Amino acid sequence: MRFLRVILAVLLLCPTWSGEERLPLYRGTPTVRTRPVTLGPGDPQRVGALTFLGGLQFLSGDPAFGGFSSMTVEGDRFTLLSDGGLVFGFRMASPMRPHDPRFGALPDGPRTGWRKLDRDSESMVRDPATGRIWVGFERFNMIWRYAPGFARADGSAAPPAMRDWPLNSGAEAMVRLREGGFLVFSEGEKAPGGGKVVLRFLGDPVEAPRHGFAFAYLPPERYKPVDAAELPDGRLLVLNRRFTLGTGFVNKLTLVDTRGVKPGQRVQGQVIASLESPLIHDNFEGIALTREGGATIVWLVSDDNTSWFQRTLLLKFRLDLPIRERPASPEGSRPVSPQAKAD
Repeated sequence: MRFLRVILAVLLLCPTWSGEERLPLYRGTPTVRTRPVTLGPGDPQRVGALTFLGGLQFLSGDPAFGGFSSMTVEGDRFTLLSDGGLVFGFRMASPMRPHDPRFGALPDGPRTGWRKLDRDSESMVRDPATGRIWVGFERFNMIWRYAPGFARADGSAAPPAMRDWPLNSGAEAMVRLREGGFLVFSEGEKAPGGGKVVLRFLGDPVEAPRHGFAFAYLPPERYKPVDAAELPDGRLLVLNRRFTLGTGFVNKLTLVDTRGVKPGQRVQGQVIASLESPLIHDNFEGIALTREGGATIVWLVSDDNTSWFQRTLLLKFRLDLPIRERPASPEGSRPVSPQAKAD
């Protein structure tokens, strides 16, 4: 069993060890079905500061289906983007009944081929006012911007501060802040003094890739940030992931305050929930937030790496924490030396 785990880990974490294979594309309109999942044995309803409201596993016989690394939710419309540049969208009826599925592919990107090296789209955000979409490409350390509905690409940039980020640990998470700025988290780039580098762009990173600064985020020990979303009060929920041969993939969700963060500061979050055994756990890489009445809803999606031993899961939770309405500076932040600027 241990030998099998080692082999699976090599295949999962080192996908290029035997050469880059062409990524599969959707074959027409894939058939997708779902089945409900529970939070864990005994059907628990809570994990940390989250109340479980339902979960689904998506299944399809199409080899291109899966690998979802990011997600946006606007109203009842869900858009999932795979790390191979493929798009899966649907509407969600209550309670947890997906319908009206749609499939597509990014119209352009750093390269036009369909190898993993060409299309490694790991992060995505959307402007609800304009419908524009930004996608972070990990291996190229680039950000591309698309017209609504991915109709066409309308801009791209390779921010200088991202140039030397690790090949397979680049722009793993991205947040478009309500005030117009962006945050881009590196999964692997280490900040001076510890933590992971986060870039704070003061505007659209495609229009002004040098206009901003860097600070450091300290994830839970041996975890890496894989996605993040902004709460109504301006704080963040950051999704963190860890992999070991003994436990597989596990996640921790942290509450992080980056409001008023300064260049070179170090910010550490508060763990509010953990998805690990005996609870459901997998390679959760995408997070999105919505509102239902006065409640904040947290959606998580997992990346199955289009492999037979992982699952594409969508979980729904209610966040049971007070949402502060007045802005505040990050608590517990301390300087990182030397200061790292985005330009």
